[in-house]
Amino acid sequence: MPHLLSLVVPFYNEEDGVAALASAVLPILESIPESEWEIICVDDGSRDATLAALLALARKDARFKVVELSRNFGKEAAMTAGLDAARGAAVIPMDADLQDPPELIKKMVAAWHEGAEVVLARRVDRSTDGALKRATAAMFYKLNSRISNIDLPENVGDFRLMDRAVVEALKMLPERQRFMKGMFAWLGFKTVTLDYKRPPRAAGKSKFSGFRLWNFALEGFTSFSTAPLKIWTYLGALGAVVALAYALFIVVKTVLFGNTVPGYASIFVAVTFFGSVQLISIGVLGEYIGRIYIETKRRPVYLVRGKHGFEE
Repeated sequence: MPHLLSLVVPFYNEEDGVAALASAVLPILESIPESEWEIICVDDGSRDATLAALLALARKDARFKVVELSRNFGKEAAMTAGLDAARGAAVIPMDADLQDPPELIKKMVAAWHEGAEVVLARRVDRSTDGALKRATAAMFYKLNSRISNIDLPENVGDFRLMDRAVVEALKMLPERQRFMKGMFAWLGFKTVTLDYKRPPRAAGKSKFSGFRLWNFALEGFTSFSTAPLKIWTYLGALGAVVALAYALFIVVKTVLFGNTVPGYASIFVAVTFFGSVQLISIGVLGEYIGRIYIETKRRPVYLVRGKHGFEE
């Protein structure tokens, strides 16, 4: 019997890329022997004609299934919705912009048939990204590997193949604030890695601004490590050293040139020293307390407005 395999693709304002994605993936999927496919398309509250294009595709080809979320919940939530809806013996999440090359899917499935439970796709060439993005990405992976208690594979995104056992294990993780790359790495299982060169986007623009990427990195740091709670101590100490150095400068300046405002030096040192320590500590504690607050609400990760193309 052929295996049912699932391709999970989140969409957000990707109307220009729907047809291109279908044209690119279908020949690849059809060329893989002894397999049947379902393509789970998750519309993450798109504001353009993405949903209409997906529904038209689902009416044309029954292999396409559409999960319509009630609003924009973010890529991590949309991917979770797709993984929850997928029924395949193996599941492959990928981006809609075709920077995850469909040609690699055939090699992923072959590695899975050879016994791999997770098949990672690693980018060996990020020349399509800007220099700043490449530099900050490298910094993120290096810093995360030092402070986190998981080994996050460098230059590996969400594009991967996961055996059904891995997907079921992932569904057991109850987090509301979901850093999927870290969750994937935390699971473990027998893993192999395939390298590829990342092509440019087929259509549209990236939805991740610099600010969103920063928040994403912050989510990664705080989801699997308590090191930031310790780091603020050292940052506060650094601020204190700077304050003391400046205090020394003021003392020297006062001795040589006099001081027209008595008491200024001592007030400045005290305010700077304690302010730097307190503000940093409050900020880091706030990040963790905020995540605790969100988790205790136990709100669902996403809400589904409708499912299209699924069997009742």
